[in-house]
Amino acid sequence: MATFFGGNPFSSPVGQKIEKATDASLPSENWSLNMEICDIINETEDGPKDAMKAIRKRLGQCASRNYTVVMYTLIVLETCVKNCGKRFHVLVCNKEFITELVKMIGPKNEPPTAVQEKILNLVQSWADAFRNEPELSGVVQVYNDLKQKGLEFPMTDLDAMAPIHTPQRTLPEVGVPAPCDTVGTNLTVSLNPDQICKLTSEVQVVQRNMTVLSEMLNELVPGKEEPDEWELMKELYSTCQAMQERVVELISQISDDDIRADLLGVNDGLNNLFLRYTRYEKSRLHSSKEQKNGEAALIDLSDSGSGLDQQLGALSLKATPSELKSMSSLAGAIKDDEFDMFDQSRNATYESSKIGSSTYEANKEGGNLPGNLAAAATSQPKGQISVSITHPELPPKLSVGLSG
Repeated sequence: MATFFGGNPFSSPVGQKIEKATDASLPSENWSLNMEICDIINETEDGPKDAMKAIRKRLGQCASRNYTVVMYTLIVLETCVKNCGKRFHVLVCNKEFITELVKMIGPKNEPPTAVQEKILNLVQSWADAFRNEPELSGVVQVYNDLKQKGLEFPMTDLDAMAPIHTPQRTLPEVGVPAPCDTVGTNLTVSLNPDQICKLTSEVQVVQRNMTVLSEMLNELVPGKEEPDEWELMKELYSTCQAMQERVVELISQISDDDIRADLLGVNDGLNNLFLRYTRYEKSRLHSSKEQKNGEAALIDLSDSGSGLDQQLGALSLKATPSELKSMSSLAGAIKDDEFDMFDQSRNATYESSKIGSSTYEANKEGGNLPGNLAAAATSQPKGQISVSITHPELPPKLSVGLSG
């Protein structure tokens, strides 16, 4: 669909490439196409601007919850930032664009956890990389604002990240003296093959627990999970915490570099998992508070009848369609007859009763009584009707018998 000002953002050469690279039918990322996009951005005058138009258009797919397209677009965006120059960086780090990016993970959209973490990782990495560049300060401002509001960002996996750029050295390199060898300070140990096999098995147990907890955080919606699912999540969280203590202890004791590297990777994964669990727990608490507030506001005892009807209808009282139809018919009949007992009681004064009589027959025929009680009389079963009239000119508790 064409935009209001610039036409179809996918009609430009780079826009066409971005549309193909973010197609939902792709089995995985098309890295060859992603690098072609970077080349066009770097080599053409309108490349950065046209690429941003197409990327922003694709990210708008979040409104339709097409998160496969959104995820591919975020990967294209990340690749372009890492491989393109300042002309593109200025557009990406614009405060307005970063704010739009962060809004995508708000409660209104509720994107998957993978999308949330991807956006938070991008904002954090860009803020760190461009912190000392005034032209790119928009992303730093948004990042600092989010941190001040208490938003927790995932821990950065330095091994998995490709550098965006190499920052200039701000201080001269100072030589670090080699540590002195001291007897008794080397507490690391070397493992024999059996110990290595056992340790590998234990690490696999940790990773399986991490995988289960991670999948639950991805699949479940905070506040909408089953009670047994929530109990399992809490149990897994506690188990992983205990396992991390053991992992940290082993890191400080083992001398084998490869094993230590594996343990450090597991430890980083656990830290990221704990941050995700904390965010999930906070979202769950927020959802619970909103639900309680919504239940408390279901019935508003205001004067508006229609509003009360709507609120009562929202309570799901399990009325059958026939019962609801009967209730509607009854309400319509009362309205059509325009029968208001209170108004008629107010209009029937003692003086008008003396002039126009207050017998059953007179009321039935309509008489001179304003309001006419005939409809009320005919609706009662035949029999003795006792009417008590209290007035200063009459004896107290005068009872008039009316036979039907």
